[in-house]
Amino acid sequence: MSQSVEPDKKRSLPAQVSEVLARFGVGTGPILVAISGGPDSTALLLALVEILGHTQVRAAHLNHQLRGAESDADEQFVSGLCERLHVPLRVERQNVALYARQAGANLEDFARQLRYDWLARIARQYQVPWVATGHTANDQAETVLFRLLRGSGLRGLRGIAWCRPLAQGIQLLRPLLAVTREEVNDYLQAQGVSARQDSSNLDLSRTRNRIRWQLLPLLQGKYNPQVIMHLCQLADQVREWYAWMERQAAALLERMELPRWAGQVVLDAGKTKTADPVLLRQALLLLWQREGWPCGKMTARHWQHLAEFLQSEGHQFDLPDGLKVRRRLHTWVFRRHNEAHFP
Repeated sequence: MSQSVEPDKKRSLPAQVSEVLARFGVGTGPILVAISGGPDSTALLLALVEILGHTQVRAAHLNHQLRGAESDADEQFVSGLCERLHVPLRVERQNVALYARQAGANLEDFARQLRYDWLARIARQYQVPWVATGHTANDQAETVLFRLLRGSGLRGLRGIAWCRPLAQGIQLLRPLLAVTREEVNDYLQAQGVSARQDSSNLDLSRTRNRIRWQLLPLLQGKYNPQVIMHLCQLADQVREWYAWMERQAAALLERMELPRWAGQVVLDAGKTKTADPVLLRQALLLLWQREGWPCGKMTARHWQHLAEFLQSEGHQFDLPDGLKVRRRLHTWVFRRHNEAHFP
């Protein structure tokens, strides 16, 4: 069943959020809101308090200390807002840029993972099973376009998930994913609230910001004013098809797989040869994920060549990260460089 929520300008923002809560079984809460002080997360907090009442809502604000006084002003805004709403707030400051440099990691990716790990920790402390973030339909459209331009396949075109596991017993939910920024701003104006603006979102050296401020407005103005919702619908449709394909691929992997041999993965060569190539590639991806084998260097060409090899009469195939596949009688045996040699 589709998890999409069709936009409806006649319904209020809280009504749309309420429908998402019902769809995913949130019930009466409690729920933890990740709030930055920006318009989207501010509107989400206000809507959830309106729907559930302030006793069932918690808030968490992580000050990344990336924008100096501006970051501190965001923290002060969030603290004042939660105090007025009588919502318990957890605030923490972390020098994310320093930690990312020490880890030799990409700042944006590092900050995102750190934030989600922190939110999971706060949710456990509050004993709250739901964490909500303020991603909107615009964020979804920008993500789909960004990944499309980057050359992503179907997996990437699923966009931002409506709901996914964040940690054991904790779900991450995006209740605004069918709500546009225009609706967010209209709701805040009606509430008499002026949210904070992140100046880094205006930096046009970032591809995502150029998509937000240049490409999407061009597509809306010159091609289709409904492009944002069409991109969101595309993401929902791709997510449905991808989920179906993963189920079929999981069933295929189960049929192909034989008992391990000397601790190594073994596939039935006869069944790989007759498998649908698309499902075979997807089954191999599931195998990689299950085994914890690195996928980073596996390009679309690698998956295609591996599937073709498993449907051939070949004998050995070398893959990135020291992975090797070797024929043994009527089977394929997989091993990594740090495992024992082929028997």
